[in-house]
Amino acid sequence: MPASASWRPSAMDKPFDRICVMGLGYIGLPTAATLASRGVDVIGVDVNESVVAKISEGQSHFSEPDLDMLVRSAVSTERLRAVSEPEPADAFLVAVPTPFRADHNADLSCVEAAARAIARVLEPGNLVILESTCPVGTTLRFCEWIAEESPDLRLPHEEPANPDINVTYCPERILPGRMILELVENDRIIGGMTETCARRAEELYEIFVKGTLHVSNASTAELVKLTENAYRDVNIAFANELSMVCEKLDVDVWEAIDLANRHPRVNILKPGPGVGGHCIAIDPWFLIANAPEETRLMQAARRVNDVKSHAVLERVRRQMRRFREPVVACLGLSYKPDVDDLRESPALHIVEELARDDEMQLLVVEPHLKTLPATLAEAIHVEKVEMNDALSRADILVLLVGHREFRKVDMRKIYERVVIDTVGLWRVDRGEPR
Repeated sequence: MPASASWRPSAMDKPFDRICVMGLGYIGLPTAATLASRGVDVIGVDVNESVVAKISEGQSHFSEPDLDMLVRSAVSTERLRAVSEPEPADAFLVAVPTPFRADHNADLSCVEAAARAIARVLEPGNLVILESTCPVGTTLRFCEWIAEESPDLRLPHEEPANPDINVTYCPERILPGRMILELVENDRIIGGMTETCARRAEELYEIFVKGTLHVSNASTAELVKLTENAYRDVNIAFANELSMVCEKLDVDVWEAIDLANRHPRVNILKPGPGVGGHCIAIDPWFLIANAPEETRLMQAARRVNDVKSHAVLERVRRQMRRFREPVVACLGLSYKPDVDDLRESPALHIVEELARDDEMQLLVVEPHLKTLPATLAEAIHVEKVEMNDALSRADILVLLVGHREFRKVDMRKIYERVVIDTVGLWRVDRGEPR
């Protein structure tokens, strides 16, 4: 919705002295710590008791630059308090998971649970912001869940002119590895159930966001978030499909992309072993579910990116047949470089599938994890090793993630091994570095 010159702060407006953040994961915890660093009292809520305990000790439960320092400061100054149940506050930010089910529809059970939980402590004048990535129409359902739990409160979908509670959708837009910086610097889309709802949310984000705040409505904001990641998914699918074409034609895909990108209107992305992370690998399905007949390109892109992981697997297995008892070293498990995030990771999927074959020795190098994930830890033929150990023992090197550490490898140590470089870090797939 466009800005309106007629909008004025209502009598209900008051400072955000206390904010309750529902969900202390990859989005909620950085947001809570950042708000606390701005002098706001923050109640962080998570259903995972171990997460609550760790944050209460001033520690983050996942790796992210500068986050530990921010959490430690917020907890030590008593600006951030982690608990397992929501408490009364001036505003509520909901950043809970929205995974997808086996049928690719969104699982909104955590969003619904959060809505019903905060409904019990809401008071007139409160602001509620949903940040979780959701299908279009979820913010309306969110309001309905609150209304069911607290029928005495007037919600904006029922009385848009005079609600007791302001409700807004504002999707996150931050990248692991750059969360703290992007949380502050990136533009935000603020989609209110009404214009007043959006303007109230705008006041909250002005506490810590330096980027531009773009005011719209809830449905548009929901669609924009899904569109951003579906766009990226489609473009990555083109690169991944091109890489499979180049393999069939015995052409160096990295050289082909470098040269094609010298055209002033061409910008092909880099291929990889698939697509991972909670956003790009999942969000397009939410949009596809909203309009299945109108999203054929997005559906095709999802299939291409999933197939790419299978193509890498088959390529490794073909090379394994050259050895009586192959030793395969897989380099990287996370879904992107220089993080410990395994969500929807194609690298992890590939290694898990290889681990099913107990006729080989599987070495795993992942500098951002202390131990192997549970899906790999119990296999006796799978071993977590350091890079030098992998280089000395492996018959086949499979580079799955472009971690910074892998760039430092002495190229002379890999010449006598079969190398499958899925990310173009070494450029040695065809026998020599480029």
